[in-house]
Amino acid sequence: MTEGFNAPISVALTGASGAQYGLRLIEMLVAAKHEVWVMVSKAAHMVIATETDEALPARPERLAEVLEKRYGATPGQLRCFAREDWMAPVASGSGAAAAMVICPCSTGTLSAVATGASNNLIERAADVALKERRKLVLVPRETPLSAIHLEHMLSLTRMGAVILPAAPGFYHQPKCVEDMVDFIVARILNQLGIEQQLVPRWGDD
Repeated sequence: MTEGFNAPISVALTGASGAQYGLRLIEMLVAAKHEVWVMVSKAAHMVIATETDEALPARPERLAEVLEKRYGATPGQLRCFAREDWMAPVASGSGAAAAMVICPCSTGTLSAVATGASNNLIERAADVALKERRKLVLVPRETPLSAIHLEHMLSLTRMGAVILPAAPGFYHQPKCVEDMVDFIVARILNQLGIEQQLVPRWGDD
């Protein structure tokens, strides 16, 4: 952990729909003064370009600069890693982040994590989180779900991971898409034990 920041949290964006969830999560973690380690799959870059008004750079150094400027991060607060950067701290139990969130999590990534494939840094980082008993939250966005998807989710839950589908509720009466995104991001922050003001907790006035 870099001095001056809260414990590092890894955020991985993969190729499922819902890039907005992951980007908003990064923004909220920066605001909460956490060090944020970011990984973006090749498919996620394509989804981000499709679902948002921008195309994020692929080079990790440039991506970190763009995200730092976009979210007002302190220099050194955001670190981005390439898909095969096996020297990144997330690749080892001795350097793993306090928690990891894969948001959104494609069903391909879900399968790879459930079976310990570790074919790229995102999959390896998730494998490390599981073996080190760190918090691992996966946010799948897929429908309908096949038996394969459900079996992988059950397996990961039994391993200690949290499956948090991107299925926003409506009891807070969302007025726009951003409100629905915040609903899910608030649930992720709750899982990480991070205070949030995005959505009131049930029973709060």
